[in-house]
Amino acid sequence: MADVQTEYRASPTIEEYLQIVYIVSAEGEKLTGAELARWMHVTGPTAWATVERMSRDGLVELSEKKIVRLTALGNTLAEGIIRRHKLSERFLTDMLGMGWADAHRQANHFEHGLTPMIEERIAALLGYPTTCPHGSPIPGTGAVISSDLVSLTSLQVGEEATVEVIAETLEEDEELLHYLDRHNVKPGKPAMLSEIIPSAEVVVIQIDGQAVPLRSPVAAKIKVRRA
Repeated sequence: MADVQTEYRASPTIEEYLQIVYIVSAEGEKLTGAELARWMHVTGPTAWATVERMSRDGLVELSEKKIVRLTALGNTLAEGIIRRHKLSERFLTDMLGMGWADAHRQANHFEHGLTPMIEERIAALLGYPTTCPHGSPIPGTGAVISSDLVSLTSLQVGEEATVEVIAETLEEDEELLHYLDRHNVKPGKPAMLSEIIPSAEVVVIQIDGQAVPLRSPVAAKIKVRRA
């Protein structure tokens, strides 16, 4: 990891693009330049110019349908970036007591100052965690999302489960993260699916005795373990 980073130094902007491509691709979605622009909140031409630069640098490749994929180099760099980000989140929440949602945003700044030595010291201080505060595996730890987890929308009304993973693509919506945080929709929390409202594309879960409405596309990206 360190050797690759020594050979190629990505700018903060390139790091953000690598992170998004890695996260979205890992969840089985395909990214075009236009979709990347939406994720990055920039114009299409701006996103495409960055993608072309990344392609020239050997970080991404484009399919015939203009789908953006990471190369081996891009994937290695992305894993390093995401590892630093997730360790930063854990440090900010576990050691500094920062809020679950705020830690994600602050980690975007904190992670850029981590050298390999500091990264290792933080990992050791935290007891070598295998997941971020939202339950996603930290690259390099060997952790994977368990195959017996199901999406929240797979439950039947009245069925109980434990929240395990908040999908990384949901973490990019800061307002949503604060909503989930306020209502304790977090890994390790018991939940029950209490209502499905198909016409509104909403499901309602019970957590800590309170009803928590969630949009169905959001609920579909929350992994739970059946009781």
